[in-house]
Amino acid sequence: MKTKDIKFLEIRYLRGPNIWTYRPVIEAVVDIGELEDFPSNTLPGFIDRLQGFLPSLIEHRCSYGERGGFVRRLEEGTWSGHILEHVSLELQNLAGMPGGFGKARQTSLPGVYKVVIRAWHEEVSRACLEAGRELLMAAIEDAPFDVAATVGRLRDMAERKLLGPSTSCIVEAATAKGRRIPAIRMLANGNLVQLGYGVRSRRIWTAETDRTSAIAETISRDKDLTKTLLQFCGVPVPEGRMVNGPTDAWEAAEEIGVPVVVKPYDGNHGRGVYANLMTQSEVEAAYAAALNEGSGVIVERFVRGSEHRLLVVGGKLVAAARGEMAAVIGDGKSTLNELIDSQINCDPRRGDAEEFPLDLINLSNSRVALNEVARQGFTPDSVPAEGREVLIDRTGNHSCDITELVHPSVVDTVSLAARVVGLDIAGVDLVCEDISRPLDEQRGAIVEVNAGPGLLMHLKPANGEARPVGRAIVEHLFPNGDDGRIPIVGVTGSFGKTMVCRLIARLLTLSGKYTGMACSDGLYLDRRQAQKGDCATWTAANRILMNRAIEAAVFENGSDAILSEGLAYDRCQVGVITNVDVAQHTGRYYIETPEQVFNVLRTQIDLVLPKGTAVLNAREAMLVKMAPLCDGEIIYFALDPELPAVSAHRQLGKRAVIVRDGAIVLASGLDETALARLNDIPLTEGGQLVPQVENILAAVGSAWALGISPDVMRTGIETFFVE
Repeated sequence: MKTKDIKFLEIRYLRGPNIWTYRPVIEAVVDIGELEDFPSNTLPGFIDRLQGFLPSLIEHRCSYGERGGFVRRLEEGTWSGHILEHVSLELQNLAGMPGGFGKARQTSLPGVYKVVIRAWHEEVSRACLEAGRELLMAAIEDAPFDVAATVGRLRDMAERKLLGPSTSCIVEAATAKGRRIPAIRMLANGNLVQLGYGVRSRRIWTAETDRTSAIAETISRDKDLTKTLLQFCGVPVPEGRMVNGPTDAWEAAEEIGVPVVVKPYDGNHGRGVYANLMTQSEVEAAYAAALNEGSGVIVERFVRGSEHRLLVVGGKLVAAARGEMAAVIGDGKSTLNELIDSQINCDPRRGDAEEFPLDLINLSNSRVALNEVARQGFTPDSVPAEGREVLIDRTGNHSCDITELVHPSVVDTVSLAARVVGLDIAGVDLVCEDISRPLDEQRGAIVEVNAGPGLLMHLKPANGEARPVGRAIVEHLFPNGDDGRIPIVGVTGSFGKTMVCRLIARLLTLSGKYTGMACSDGLYLDRRQAQKGDCATWTAANRILMNRAIEAAVFENGSDAILSEGLAYDRCQVGVITNVDVAQHTGRYYIETPEQVFNVLRTQIDLVLPKGTAVLNAREAMLVKMAPLCDGEIIYFALDPELPAVSAHRQLGKRAVIVRDGAIVLASGLDETALARLNDIPLTEGGQLVPQVENILAAVGSAWALGISPDVMRTGIETFFVE
């Protein structure tokens, strides 16, 4: 018996382009049971309760294309499958994953729907879907639901699972319109990402790249070595030296002259750095604390001024930020901890999550800040007098964009510093009083050169203009409009897919390209079978795309793989559909009609690049109807050269591969060039095996689209034998 419930029958992760969208999605098959007879406007109080849980649903435009569109649908009456879509999407938005793509479509079974939502991460998006069901049921049943706790849990999960802000901004710049460089996340919960495919790919890990030298990174971690190398090359650095104990630290301070800075020689992110120290007790206490953050300690001249972080990418300055000192003003009543919370941590720019440009300050977790207030005679529980200013954190956060103010000589200096260390991406820390003046006029100095610098301060400055640092890094990795792509051929259809893949891979290999192939016969790297069994899968294709030896790739894509996994690549140079037998594709995944089969197979054509080609069987009316959907060129193939689709196509000056007088012919407009006689192609047994002739035609059409020469095509098809 049906009940007022929503049950998940299936949940699958389509991790690549699919019948719904180019992006990964979660597709859930849900049974809404008795709710099929109760649209939203028939459930007393439901709409008010749902909006009470999620007031931000008012922003959903839905089919009306305007703010409040979804609420209007609720008031008119819509079904639970559709509502689940919007609730799940809104939970994703609240958890920090913006993106409004979603669909809800009824299947042929009453009350059974496919609900689809954009998936930023499989685990997180699935959790949002499941939480969406719980919230929706609570609204239906007039039960309590803790929205804040649920959103907090989802947000925490998203922060742990999704790409960090530095990596994310690079990926977004790479995949943005205008570049369309493909991206593959190589670790499910890490920040290692491949941009591009095969031999033309690059790799990033936060703000480090595969061009970031391990030697350069090691140098940057050794602050004393970094300073020595910079000094050799004329880069201004603060005078100082390594010390081997608290007594030696004070002796070094006396040699240099106070005030001084004490810091770990191999630290990072400003940890353990103590500035403006004047007395022996301060220096010796700072030595002990700095030693806890590294394996050695440096004492050096205190450089007056503000801290600046300058980002250098490929030898060019792309962004600069100035740090703010954090201080509070006493009111004669509140403790230092209370003043920090009310005057500093209340700033909406501050937070613990990576998305906040400024950090929260907690004296119990910051030895540097604790020492700073102690130097002024305070403890966390002290109550400063009214009007008394207390410095909390001298370095603060780099929060003000000052890129346009940097003096040209300073730009040259920081670029030189990055080159001296050897970093392709460097965060150069510089202290001076006025960044718009040369350093030598104010005794400014470079204090650190960092590998893997954080980018958030430049993406979300507290003040000033955000800088497109991700775009600069992408341009560094892929100059002059390079898109990081290799030739990819995707093959789908009802029959002959595996053979067509093998033929195309053979022709690519003969043309000189190291070719990967994933098909039902296995996974092949050039001429070697690397894995046996059915490899017409997302996983096998992804393995090939991550192989940096691969110069071209061929993939078999059955309809079941498209429906259950999605495709492994975002776009392709050539998309092939061999033929169509509707019965071969129905009865699974709720695909029942020719129209649905059309939508499955067109996925391959939707992915053809604007400069790519779709190779289609002209005898199939469904495929001829599909041709206008292709962004690129169409090459038809046909046994019958007089088919109306072929004739009309050629009249427009376009290409086709046909059979005439027992020979395979390349037809371009009204011109025809014989390629090879069927009697010379063993696979066709003199043209007697009609399906194999069509397979040859499809492969030749693909090779022609790829620019493979007629001589190579002829040799390939005449010497191809089935093992």
